Amino acid sequence: MPRAVVAAGVPLRRSGSTDFRLMPRWFGSVAEVVGYRKRQPLFLLYGDIEGLFMASSSQTTNAPLVCWNCHERTVGTHFCSSCGKVLQVLERSDYFAMFEFPRKLWIEMGALEQKFLQLSWKLHPDNFVNATTAEREISLKRSSELNDAYRTLHDPVARVEYLLAIEGARKEGHNKQQAPPELLEEVFELNESLDELREVKATGGDTGNLKHRLETAEKNFESKLTAVDAELQSAAREWDSALESGDSAKRQLVKDKLNDLLNRRSYIRNLVVNVQKELL
Repeated sequence: MPRAVVAAGVPLRRSGSTDFRLMPRWFGSVAEVVGYRKRQPLFLLYGDIEGLFMASSSQTTNAPLVCWNCHERTVGTHFCSSCGKVLQVLERSDYFAMFEFPRKLWIEMGALEQKFLQLSWKLHPDNFVNATTAEREISLKRSSELNDAYRTLHDPVARVEYLLAIEGARKEGHNKQQAPPELLEEVFELNESLDELREVKATGGDTGNLKHRLETAEKNFESKLTAVDAELQSAAREWDSALESGDSAKRQLVKDKLNDLLNRRSYIRNLVVNVQKELL
């Protein structure tokens, strides 16, 4: 099957058609369900739909459950495979498993959105108006959780954050607020310029030169942010490769790398935001 390559918000022409993910009909439906807001892409999202659904059992987290209605063990994700009743929401859900995806960081967006719309229709509370109170409550919880799962997996950065969280590897702490060692001098100069600008603003002085200096610094840090995103893209490929090969040692190394990159990205992003606020 041909592989699709798309960047968020960029139309893709494939065999004379536009990628479903970007067609107005699909966008409208998804936006209506989850209140979708367009995000800036982190990296290209690609997929091989056949490969996406042929993951080994070690890459997914669907485990047999006991149905609340018929008390039979079921391998269904959302509905009991024996009696067909909607299943209760698990205390600790796996957003990847909800869509029957392996825990990969590169996801085919068309497949994600199509699956989301199918499940949204099946789990919508309107389909349970004549059901028991328990079933109506479960459908509400399922629908809400599905929306949260879609938002998370659709956003590249949130997807990485979530993966590390469920893998027990997300570590923020004080490191998130510490400047990377190689940026200490630049951060110090930036903070000095910000303080100067605030002082000049307070006294009503000319801020032209200072603003120009900060605009240059902003572009500099935005380029660093782009570089971090490229490193995240590369690390995401490494994670998927390690997942497919079953190399647990490699997965641990990649998780540590992803965690460090997220902390670095968060710090640089905060710098850029602070500069933008002062330049308003």
